[in-house]
Amino acid sequence: MKTKENHTKIVKQIAQDLGFLHCGISKSGFLENEAQRLENWLKNGFHGKMRYMENHFDKRLNTTLLVENSKSVVSLLLNYYPYEFQKEDLPKISKYAYGNDYHEVIKGKLNQFLEQIKLQIGEVHGRVFVDSAPVMDKVWAKKSGLGWIGKNGNLINPKNGSFFFIAELIIDLDLEVDGAIKDYCGTCTKCIDACPTDALNTPYIVNGSQCISYLTIELKDEIIPSGFEQKMNSWAFGCDICQDVCPWNRFSKPHSEKEFTLNTNLINLSKTDWLEMEENTFSVLAKNSPIKRTKLKGMKRNVLY
Repeated sequence: MKTKENHTKIVKQIAQDLGFLHCGISKSGFLENEAQRLENWLKNGFHGKMRYMENHFDKRLNTTLLVENSKSVVSLLLNYYPYEFQKEDLPKISKYAYGNDYHEVIKGKLNQFLEQIKLQIGEVHGRVFVDSAPVMDKVWAKKSGLGWIGKNGNLINPKNGSFFFIAELIIDLDLEVDGAIKDYCGTCTKCIDACPTDALNTPYIVNGSQCISYLTIELKDEIIPSGFEQKMNSWAFGCDICQDVCPWNRFSKPHSEKEFTLNTNLINLSKTDWLEMEENTFSVLAKNSPIKRTKLKGMKRNVLY
C-alpha cells in the first residue's frame, strides 16, 4: 500500500477509535476564497464587540502561518446532541453547554490523537486546535468534505445534522485530501424565518452582533442593547433556535460522551435560583462548565431579559 494512502487510513482509524463522529482532510494553505468574505464581514461590524476577530487576519486565512511546514488539516466532528434535555419553562441553556467544557474534553482527545499518530506513523509535528486560535474551523471542515455551511452559518452534515463541535489537527504529514460536498439547503428558509433577532437576514451571513448567542455570551455590557429585550425567547446562555428548526437535524442522534452528560445541578436552575445565587455557589457549579465564561454577573443579566 502506498505510504500516503496508508497514513491516511491510520489517521482516520485513530479518529474513529477516539469517538469522533467524522474525520476529513484538506491540504494546509491559504483560503483564497474566504479573504474577501472575512474582510467584508468585519467591515460591516458583524463581529460586534468581539475585537479579537480583527486580530491575526493573515493567520485566519493561512494555516501554514499558524503551523510552519504544515501539509494537512485534519478536521474532526464530535457529537454533542443530548439524550436528555433541559426542563421546560427555565432560563434556556444551549445544548452544547449541558455537560463539561468541550474545550478540555476535545483537547484531551486531540492530544491523544497526535500521540497515536506519532506511535503508529513516526515523528510528526503539528498543533491541535479547538476554538482557541484563529482557525476558520467551519471553512476547513467544509473543504474536507464534512458538510456544507448552511444559511444559518453552521456546518451541516447530511448524515448527522449540525449538533457537533469542530476541531483540527494541523500537521506536517502529507495525507490524501477529501473533496467538498454540495450545499443541500435548497430553497429552505426555516432558520432565517425562525431567528427572532434577524441575525440571519442575509442567507449564509450571520450578523453576530444581533445573534442571541453573542448577546448572552460574548457581549460583556451590563445591559442587553435596546431593541433586543423582548426578543431573547428565554435564552440565558447561547441559542439553538436556528439548529432546532433545521430539517437536517432530524438525523441527529444522541452522543455517547460521558463528559457531555447533562449537569442537572446547573442546567435545571430556575430564574429565581440564578438571581439569588452567590458567587461561591456559582464557582462550584460552573467549575467545569462552559457557562463559567459568562460569569455569574452575566447570567443574572441574561435571565432578567
